[in-house]
Amino acid sequence: MDPHEPEDPAKDQATDPAKAKDRAKRVIDAFFRDGRLVSIPARQGKRHYVLVELRERCFAEDRDYPEKEVNMRLALIHPDVAALRRYLVDAKLMSRSNSVYRRASSETPGAPAEP
Repeated sequence: MDPHEPEDPAKDQATDPAKAKDRAKRVIDAFFRDGRLVSIPARQGKRHYVLVELRERCFAEDRDYPEKEVNMRLALIHPDVAALRRYLVDAKLMSRSNSVYRRASSETPGAPAEP
């Protein structure tokens, strides 16, 4: 990656939406192989792109997901389901209440705009 590229998805979006979309694709392509997440990005900006992709792949429907189902869906992508759950909630991409998860609004602050 270019060291001059912004790490923050919101900065990418603000400077050039097409560039942000291209960066998201490159990050996703780098971290996913054969439909599975090969590693969880350490950098928050890259992790955000991966988490948005996970939410779209695993939780496309806007409905309640019991924690057991969340674990099963995430386990198909990566073995560290606890970290992924926590990151999804911390990034405000999913909400959690009483072990029930739900997609958060797609208009999450700092998230790249969806097409």
